[in-house]
Amino acid sequence: MDHFLYRDGRLFAEDVAIAEIAAEVGTPFYVYSTATLTRHFQLFDEALEGTEHLVCYAMKAASNQAILRTLAELGAGMDVVSGGEYARAIAAGVPGERIVFSGVGKTVSEIEQALTGGIRQFNVESEPEMQAISAVATRLGVTAPITIRVNPDVDAKTHAKIATGKSENKFGIPIARAREVYALAASLPGLEVIGIDVHIGSQLTQLEPFEQAYRKVAELTEVLRADGHDIRRLDLGGGLGIPYTRGNEAPPLPMDYGAMVKRVLGHLGCEIEIEPGRLIVGNAGLLVSAVIYVKSGEGRDFLILDAAMNDLIRPAMYEAHHDIIPVNEPAPGVEQQPYDIVGPVCESGDTFAKQRAMPPLTDGDLVAFRSAGAYGAVMSSEYNTRPLIPEVLVKGDQFAVIRARPSYEDIINRDSIPEWL
Repeated sequence: MDHFLYRDGRLFAEDVAIAEIAAEVGTPFYVYSTATLTRHFQLFDEALEGTEHLVCYAMKAASNQAILRTLAELGAGMDVVSGGEYARAIAAGVPGERIVFSGVGKTVSEIEQALTGGIRQFNVESEPEMQAISAVATRLGVTAPITIRVNPDVDAKTHAKIATGKSENKFGIPIARAREVYALAASLPGLEVIGIDVHIGSQLTQLEPFEQAYRKVAELTEVLRADGHDIRRLDLGGGLGIPYTRGNEAPPLPMDYGAMVKRVLGHLGCEIEIEPGRLIVGNAGLLVSAVIYVKSGEGRDFLILDAAMNDLIRPAMYEAHHDIIPVNEPAPGVEQQPYDIVGPVCESGDTFAKQRAMPPLTDGDLVAFRSAGAYGAVMSSEYNTRPLIPEVLVKGDQFAVIRARPSYEDIINRDSIPEWL
C-alpha cells in the first residue's frame, strides 16, 4: 500500500497534488510519502512483536536526512555500509547503540570512526577485517561488539546482481568454516562476540529461501553455544521484495515473514535484528518527470522525458521494471498505444521501457514512476553534467524540498584548475 492516489483525475501524494509540486520545484524530482514510510516501518515492527528485536533500516536504499530522521523518530535503528552512511545516521540523530555497521570492505578509518562515535555492532565479513577491528579496538582501549556474517550457500532466487548468499558471492564466510572463525574471534583481544549475521540477497519474493537460511543459522547457534560462545543476537539481514508491477502476485507480507522468523528461531531466545530497506522506502517514493518530445520513429514512437538514466539507473543496470503512469488520470476506456520511454542522455541504455502501453501524451505532460523510492536518488549521478534532481518529502498537506537541485555553477565550481593551466 502507498499514499499516491488519483483524486478527481489528478495524482496526489497524500494530500498534495503532484502537479503543484512540479510547478514549484520543476521536473524531474523524487517525492516521498511520510505516511507510507511510517506504515511500512510499523508493519515490520509489529511483525516481530513479542520478541526482543530492533528494525534497522538499510540506509543504502535511500539515505536523505529527512527520511532517516522520520524513521529514527519511530524507533528505527540504522544499517550502514560506509563511513559516510555512519556520519549521515549520526547527523540524523540516531545514537550509536542503534547503528549496525555492515559491508565487506570496512577501512581502518571507518572502524575507528564507529568505535569512537559509538556502535551497536560490526557485522564482520572476513578474518582480515576481524583482525583489523581487533587491532583498532585494542589501540583505542575499547571493546568492539561483533557478529560474523555467515554465507549459507542459499539461492535467493533473485537477480544475480543482488544475490548475496551463494558460495560464489563475495559476502561473509562459508558457514562450514564458522566454528573455526568464531574460535579465532574469541582468541583476539578487543572483540566481544555477540551473535551471528546472515543476509542472502535483495528483492526476494518467496519466504522459502529465508527459511532455508535461517534454519542453518538456528543449527549453527546451537553448535556455537556448545563451543562456549555467547550467541545472543541474530542479525537476519533484509531483502523482502516489493511489487514493482501492479496486479502481479505480491511478495510475502512482513507479518508472514515475522511469523516465520518466530517459528524457526523463536526457541533460541535471541534478540532479532532485521535490516529492511526496499520494502520500507521503495513504494514510498515516486520519480516525477515531464515529456520533452513525442517522437515518431521507424515502426515505433518515443516518449522522450526530462528524467534520464543518471536519475534512475535501475532499468539500465538491472533491466528493472517500474510502472509509469500519467499524473493526469486518463479517461475511462481511452485507447492506449505503445511507446519506448526514454531519457535525453546520449546512451542507448537510457531507456526506461520498451513498447510500454500508455495513453496518448504530449509535450509537457507529467508522468510518475512508481516504486522509485529505493535505489533511486541514492544511485543517481551527474553524468552529462545533469544536476542531481530534487527530493521532496510530503506529510499530509505539506511538502518540503529535502535536497535542492544544484545549479550548473555549483557543479562546475567543485572542479579545481591547476595553476599551470
